[in-house]
Amino acid sequence: MRGLWLENRQLTYREHLPRPEPAAGEALIRIRLAGICATDLEMVKGYYPFTGIPGHEFVGEVVRAPDAPEWEGRRVVGEINITCGHCAQCLAGRPTHCENRMVLGIWQRNGVFAEYTTLPVANLHAVPENVPDEMAVFTEPLAAALEIQQQTHIRPTDKVLVVGAGRLGQLIAWSLALTGADVAAVVRRERQCALLRPYGVRCLAADEVPHWGMDVVVEATGSPEGLALAKEAVHPRGLIVLKSTYAGEARLDLSRWVVDEVSMLGSRCGPFAPALRHLAAGRIDPRLLIDARYPLAEGTAAFAHAARRGVFKVLLA
Repeated sequence: MRGLWLENRQLTYREHLPRPEPAAGEALIRIRLAGICATDLEMVKGYYPFTGIPGHEFVGEVVRAPDAPEWEGRRVVGEINITCGHCAQCLAGRPTHCENRMVLGIWQRNGVFAEYTTLPVANLHAVPENVPDEMAVFTEPLAAALEIQQQTHIRPTDKVLVVGAGRLGQLIAWSLALTGADVAAVVRRERQCALLRPYGVRCLAADEVPHWGMDVVVEATGSPEGLALAKEAVHPRGLIVLKSTYAGEARLDLSRWVVDEVSMLGSRCGPFAPALRHLAAGRIDPRLLIDARYPLAEGTAAFAHAARRGVFKVLLA
C-alpha cells in the first residue's frame, strides 16, 4: 500500500506499507480525497510524538465491512476518535474524551494519507449523493467549527470575533454567521476578506479590533499572538473559545484574566451530521478554499505547499 509515513518529525512517501485489516465492527475504506490541515502541519513539528500514517480529513468508499456488509460500496466520511465505550468518560456521555481513545492519524492510530484506512462502522457517516468529494472532504473541519455552537449558545445579538481567517477560521466564521450574530474576523489578506464577505462577515485588521468590544472571541490563528489579541478584544465576563492546536507553549498574564472574569473554552471535534446537512443544503460551500490537489505520490510536496503563508486547503488524491 502506498502512503505517507511520519517518524521523528520526518515525513516520507512509501510504497510498501501493509494494507490494514478491519477488526471486529470495523470497515476497510479506500481513500478518495484527503485534506491537509494545520494540525497535520503541527504534527510534523512535534505537536504529538506520533509515528505512523498521519491525516484525518477524508472522504472514502467502504471496500469491506464484514460485520456490516450494508455499508460496502457506500461513500463515507468518518469521525476521528476511536473510543472504548466502557470507561468513565464514555459512560458519562463524553466519548471524544475517552480514557482509552485513539485518534485517527494523530494518536495511536494510522490515518488517511494512504490508499486505505480502517474505522469502526459506528464512526461512519454516509455522504449525500448531491455532495461531491471536494465538499465532503471538509466534513471534519466543518464539524469542528460547529462544535462551538454545541458548546455555547451564540445569540443573534452577540458580537463575535474570529481571530485567524485561515483554513479553519473561514469555516468557523461562515458557520457562526448563520446564527444571525454580528460576526467579524481578523484578516491579513484581501483574499481572506473576499471569502468572508458573501457570508456577511466583517473584516478587521488587527489594529482595528476594538478593546473590550466583543462578547465572544474565537482564537484560531495557531499562534500565541492570536490569544493575546483575543484577550484584548473580549469584554469583561466575555468568552474566549480556543481552537488552536500547535507545538509549543503560550504565556498568559493570568491576573488579567481573573480580574476581568473572562471565561475560556477549549473546543475540538464536532458533530458530523449537521456538517453534512449544511453541505447538502448548500448553506456552506468550502470548495473555494481548495488551493491545490496533489497525487499521493507527491505528498511531501503537498505538505510543503500547505505550509506556505496564505495557503488554504491542499488535497491529496
